[in-house]
Amino acid sequence: MAGNRQFPSDLMLVAGLVILTDIFVLTPPLGASFIRTALGLPIALFLPGYALIAALFPAKKDLDGIERVALSFGMSIAVVSLIGLALNYTLWGIREIPILLSLSIFILVMCVAAYIRRSQLPEGEVFSVPLKVSFLALKAEVLEKPESKTDRILTIILVLSILASVVALVYVTVVPKEGEHFTEFYILGPEGMATNYPTRYTLGESGTVIIGIVNHEYRTVNYNLEVRLENRSLPLPENMRHVSLDHNMTWEEPLTITPPFEGKDMSLEFLLFNESEKEVPNRDLRLWINVNETAEEA
Repeated sequence: MAGNRQFPSDLMLVAGLVILTDIFVLTPPLGASFIRTALGLPIALFLPGYALIAALFPAKKDLDGIERVALSFGMSIAVVSLIGLALNYTLWGIREIPILLSLSIFILVMCVAAYIRRSQLPEGEVFSVPLKVSFLALKAEVLEKPESKTDRILTIILVLSILASVVALVYVTVVPKEGEHFTEFYILGPEGMATNYPTRYTLGESGTVIIGIVNHEYRTVNYNLEVRLENRSLPLPENMRHVSLDHNMTWEEPLTITPPFEGKDMSLEFLLFNESEKEVPNRDLRLWINVNETAEEA
């Protein structure tokens, strides 16, 4: 077993990118920066798979560099999908912050596991990415190796082409074309999932639903919310009657409903109006509920 070693440069870079992404996403002033999107791509498409492969295959003889890169992309898609599936069955659901934190914890744990496994191998057998050595070798190859003027020009053109491709990819990613303008409007059950809606009441009894609005209108929109039972308006808190959302912002609030009268198969409507049309709802949702005088009848 090898003695204590310095934390590998590739794992340190992965951990640093994860922490930097968390800072940009979780810090409101930085959240609007295009850097947040640029950092979000590797944490979703490459880093989870790379950390997992590093933990599973610590020796250089296990896989070569190209295989590791290819598997890192494929395994990242699998890891993100499985984490999303698991979160769907939790109270947090598939939301930005739970996904980010889950991926961050997974990547950091895999980095620690990879470090431990590499530490148990002889130094000559450990897989590593010598970033500094690679940079110096590339510099020597490009700048110091004797070559003809034509070869030097072709090398410079190749490097510039690669840089231009990277810049174009980043631009397309962080400055996407403006898509369809629309508003998401949804209701969830009391557990925060699209199930177990309260539809059977005893008179005087209350039930809770969660109302959500997501603005994809590419502008700030002022929404008005109204809830009607059989076309009769039900009282709402002030913070739920008028909601102002910026583009790509999500609003969710629990609403306690206490039906004031009896009835069977009654229409409980959730109506969302925007600032440009106050008579016709922009979105509407509906539940069919039964309200009985006694619990026995329910």
